[in-house]
Amino acid sequence: MTMLAQTPPLSSLSGAMPQPAGVAARVTLQAHDLHKRFGSTEALRGIDFRLEAGEMVAVMGASGSGKSTLLHCLAAILRPDGGSVTFEGTRIDDLGEDARSRLRRTSFGFVFQFGQLVPELTALENVALPLLLGAVSRREAEARAATWFPRLGLDGLEPRRPGDMSGGQAQRVAVARALVTEPAVIFADEPTGSLDSLAGEQVMELLTSAARDAGASVVVVTHEPRVAAYADREIFVRDGRLAGTGVA
Repeated sequence: MTMLAQTPPLSSLSGAMPQPAGVAARVTLQAHDLHKRFGSTEALRGIDFRLEAGEMVAVMGASGSGKSTLLHCLAAILRPDGGSVTFEGTRIDDLGEDARSRLRRTSFGFVFQFGQLVPELTALENVALPLLLGAVSRREAEARAATWFPRLGLDGLEPRRPGDMSGGQAQRVAVARALVTEPAVIFADEPTGSLDSLAGEQVMELLTSAARDAGASVVVVTHEPRVAAYADREIFVRDGRLAGTGVA
């Protein structure tokens, strides 16, 4: 995988790389004693988290358990009220908003439940969007985006807008958008929640294989065991606390 763009104060951050045989796994993302409140509600109550390079971890729990809040804190979308989040050896929870935004553009990729594609843009433009926001020229951004369509079974959908695609097709476009910047970590929040079982399985198979081919780690939030089964490891969140761990 290529080295990610170096932009102070994130100059030490680089993409995930496969580990040679016999070498201890490298921790890509780590959190310690995370706390987060929304008014009087404690969403996170002291959670520890560890993600190794190339690993896929499923975060499971009932609605309202705190699993999406955990993902948002790990992904530098929300700032925790207590504890710390470290990415590639650099603490990120206390970075300024510009640096956090830059981190999300260059080192993280996102797949949300409803895709969140821009309806006015074509599929190709949606995939190219993260590159364009990172000041890549339109010609280069669209050329790089186009390479993901055959890899994800999307040939011929480049000119279509989200309203002209099925839910499964749109979600695969969202996966391509998450991968186009060659991120170190992909965050997927209920990526199959709006899909039927067949389309959901297709999306998870493509997300899993594409992320591993790219050397990216994945954090997937889900309440569905069939989605968690794709992960290397599962953790369970209940009432803002870690309820236990297990191997998928």
